Amino acid sequence: MSLVVQKFGGTSVASTAHIQSVAEKIIQARQRGQNVVAVVSAMGDNTDRLAELAKEVNFSGMSAKREIDVLLSTGEQVTIAILSMMLMKLGCQARSFTGGQVGIVTDDSHTRARILEVQPDKLLEAIKRGEVPVVAGFQGVNHQGDITTFGRGGSDTTAVALAAVLEADECQIFTDVEGVYTTDPRVVDRARLMDRVTFEEMLELASLGSRVLHARAVEFASKYQVPLRVLSTFVEGRGTLITKEDELDMEQPIISGIAFTKDEAKLTVLGVEDVPGVAWKILGPISEANIGIDMIVQNVSADNTTDFTFTVSRDDYQEAMDLLNRVANDVGAREVSGDNKIAKLSIVGVGMRSHAGVATKMFQVLADRSINIQMISTSEIKISVVIAEEYIELATRALHSVFELEEEKEKKYLKLGL
Repeated sequence: MSLVVQKFGGTSVASTAHIQSVAEKIIQARQRGQNVVAVVSAMGDNTDRLAELAKEVNFSGMSAKREIDVLLSTGEQVTIAILSMMLMKLGCQARSFTGGQVGIVTDDSHTRARILEVQPDKLLEAIKRGEVPVVAGFQGVNHQGDITTFGRGGSDTTAVALAAVLEADECQIFTDVEGVYTTDPRVVDRARLMDRVTFEEMLELASLGSRVLHARAVEFASKYQVPLRVLSTFVEGRGTLITKEDELDMEQPIISGIAFTKDEAKLTVLGVEDVPGVAWKILGPISEANIGIDMIVQNVSADNTTDFTFTVSRDDYQEAMDLLNRVANDVGAREVSGDNKIAKLSIVGVGMRSHAGVATKMFQVLADRSINIQMISTSEIKISVVIAEEYIELATRALHSVFELEEEKEKKYLKLGL
């Protein structure tokens, strides 16, 4: 029998009625001759409610993060028990497992843990017994046996990690959308559902703001070549397959998708002496606090001073600002400033490798609409800009239209003369 790992997000398991539908979907897969390992998130917005409880206590520090992980992990444990009982009620053998019980071992970074290894013996034993293992996503244990969690979207990472170690035929991510769109269909009503997208493009889209998949899950899938498919729990369809570039058509669209995120904040250290080591002095404390840094820009002035700007998640803005204010004297900074009302907009596509002028076209579209670009970052297959948050939807709709992402590939190639 083939093996698939099926992951169901919070909206897919929001109620017992939803969970029954999920159970029926799992049973249908088994009737097609597939072994199934199910990975689930907490029901609905249960994780948010648990996080609010922690905020009410208002206690901070590393010990608090350990207890927050203990608290947040309970959401998934509720779901695995209910889904397992529902499967058994419908005549399907099932057994629930926490992340620790299936051997997901992580580092010690509470609330942001990374998977170090997976020991799948218990899963394999359950599959041999004819059971459906139902695994709590988003969580594991460190080497001390403490519960750890992976951050938002971490259940995707659990599913792909299990699919990799079990050598599953496919990892299927069931969610409340039909697959991966060219951009957020709530912003652009003509956004197109993509049949396929490369690992490289999906990793960029996920890390740049597309919330369909967790970026670390795509990293795992790419590294271990796990076929990854995004599908709707509620609408039948083939969804979107994330796969290797050489498995796609030779000719790709120039731009595959547009991602954006409002979860951004910008910090600037002004008037720092331009000497070796200054970047490390500024960013070292940020890194030690386990705060992720995204875009970085350094401008050198004629007086041999530099302005150093970088972006972080908006949730980390105040902590990063506090750290910068403490190191400002050490680096001789004239001033530290910040802005947490920015957004990042990115265009992504492997076709950009072979087509010039994409950046110019993007910048022209924004200029025509009087949208100021504050920062720019590029790679082979993406261009990202930071703009004021208030313009993000206008900019997204304009670029989606100009690059004709709502049209089919054949029509697009004809228009561009490719």
